[in-house]
Amino acid sequence: MVRLVPIGDGYDGWVQFQQLQYFVAVAETRHFTRAADLVHVAQPSLSQQIKALERELGADLFLRARGNITLTDAGEALLPLARRILADADTARHEVQELVQLRSGRVRLGATPSLCTGLLPDVLRAFHDRYPGIRLLVEEGGSHDLVRELARGALDLALVVLPLPSPSPALTTVELLREDLVVVSSPEAPVPGGPGRRTVRIADLEGERLVMFRHGYDLRELTVAACRAEGFEPDLAVEGGEMDAVLGFVRAGLGVAVVPRMVATRSGRGLRVTPLARPGLYRTIALAHRSDVAPPRAARELQRMLLER
Repeated sequence: MVRLVPIGDGYDGWVQFQQLQYFVAVAETRHFTRAADLVHVAQPSLSQQIKALERELGADLFLRARGNITLTDAGEALLPLARRILADADTARHEVQELVQLRSGRVRLGATPSLCTGLLPDVLRAFHDRYPGIRLLVEEGGSHDLVRELARGALDLALVVLPLPSPSPALTTVELLREDLVVVSSPEAPVPGGPGRRTVRIADLEGERLVMFRHGYDLRELTVAACRAEGFEPDLAVEGGEMDAVLGFVRAGLGVAVVPRMVATRSGRGLRVTPLARPGLYRTIALAHRSDVAPPRAARELQRMLLER
């Protein structure tokens, strides 16, 4: 492939990248045959390309005398420019190779706070161990907020809760997992529904004081909808918190909460964890990205690790 490059201000034409390589080789060896060996090309071909470069530039670059090759004024002027172009191209090649080989770059990942607590730590640790040069930028938010950030190009991938808000931008989603929800309470508090219960029904939460997430939080909407489906409005002891705050309020005995099983398992210290009776509650987690733009290579690798986890 012939690559053309500009060689500086004041010159309107373009020269072949290969010609600059040959020119620098001759300038550094001061010998056409040794230069040809250096760039792995036949000497006649190198000489022809140098002559073509001189015709393109409209000036001789070398004074040729038997056994003595020197640069003309034009050659002296071109040499630092040619070296800089070749050096810049080499730098660009290395940077692109590092990115392609996942030695550098970044992944911008969005996730709900509960997934940042439950699912992501182990996966991100494995990804970082394999690709330590890739920067991981994680943004926490509700699914509605993450969908908006995906649409405006601020994220490469997002872990969202299905179904997505409607109407939503053109996104591609892949279902990742279905996660059971459980009831967490203080060990000192009575088990909802009565002592000795191994499972809790949603109906058992009627009359219980609930610690509730903030508005716009997927788990809030799911829990409130489940309570209303059983014919009662949940009694909220405290509301408005993120995941860590909700768990802290439950530990303090302010009420019970419905949280994902992974979060309860990872953060269960100081909590009683009780499964929900069948059919229970679950949420569907999906991995989403824009349909019109393929995620970068590093993001695709993280996507693969999440799907294969």
